[in-house]
Amino acid sequence: MERESLRVNNERAVLIAVATNQGISPAQLARKTGLGAQTVARIVEFLESSGMVYRGESVRGRRGQPATPILIDPNGAYCIGCEVGWRHLTVLIRDLTGAVLGEHRRDYDFPDSHNVFAEVASLCRLMATAVPEKYRDRILGIGLAAPGGFGRNPELVGGSEAQAAAWRDTNLAARIAEASGLPTFLLNDGNAACWGELVSRTPPRPDNMAYFLISEFVGAGLIADGRLWQGPKGNSANLGSMLVTGRDGVQNFGHRIASINALKLRVAKGGTALHGDPLTWDWEAFKDVADEWIEDGAYAVAKTIINTSAVMEFDIVVVDGVMPRPIVTRFVDRVRAHLDKLPVLTSDRPRVEEGTLGWRAPAMGAALKPLYRRYFSRERDDVAL
Repeated sequence: MERESLRVNNERAVLIAVATNQGISPAQLARKTGLGAQTVARIVEFLESSGMVYRGESVRGRRGQPATPILIDPNGAYCIGCEVGWRHLTVLIRDLTGAVLGEHRRDYDFPDSHNVFAEVASLCRLMATAVPEKYRDRILGIGLAAPGGFGRNPELVGGSEAQAAAWRDTNLAARIAEASGLPTFLLNDGNAACWGELVSRTPPRPDNMAYFLISEFVGAGLIADGRLWQGPKGNSANLGSMLVTGRDGVQNFGHRIASINALKLRVAKGGTALHGDPLTWDWEAFKDVADEWIEDGAYAVAKTIINTSAVMEFDIVVVDGVMPRPIVTRFVDRVRAHLDKLPVLTSDRPRVEEGTLGWRAPAMGAALKPLYRRYFSRERDDVAL
């Protein structure tokens, strides 16, 4: 068993090196992994025969034999990413290199527990057609991103108690697995988005990172020592539920200050109801309200960052949103500005950066996590998969 684990570990070390250095030569692989040249040659041969990597055209250097680049084969494996969110459904499929081959999004007022499973299954079948037929048996399954539970606080999004009650008796992942016939791996939506953002970054990636996605509520995640911190039930790092004091001096939860839901409630006071995708809204029509929301929301996020840094060390915070990119940029700029003015005691202020994936982040991260666990993770539990 130990020898088997060592073999898998070495294979994954080589795959990681190839994935993060596409076109690397066998000699460079040996140096990167610390493995012997013969061991690397055997592993590359095995991975090539398994369809995980392929050899590119040899490139002649200044001296010695031509170097043969080793590359990840995009057809090595696929995974479907699905986000069942409070206000929208997203389904996409990614290959082993992370490329998105197909994508579908639909907005709704509240997820329908009676129809969503069949719809996801139908979309998964559609996504599978983006994969060449001879490789469809390489689809690992569905990475599913969803909030902690649709059965709690339905009044926050205008859902009825009957709708919430139906969700309380529903195992979302099990129902989607049953409807689709595919293994389904559940991730909290904030954690999935955090993972998607981390993997999208150019190596070297941060070992410790906090992440915020301004969505219907505030999705969040934490990377600690290079690992996604999920907790025993998979819902840790729910930073939007942190109690903070707003600019008005009133204590409230981050979800109720910085979220798209909070913005909708503000705009509704003026008699306008906002529906559908925030990317399609006419933001100029409610600019004054949006400006105030940005200030209050950014202040709440900045306070949450300071509070979180008291219990976890991280050098970077990534803030993103489901809004148009100029609105996200303004929000992030105001987070930086408020953070610079807030007091710190025993730690430095972390660097704040703007995210890149926007509303796609949960489904993107959900699709990548099963691929990572199956082929790249060197954690003991994952190596045993």
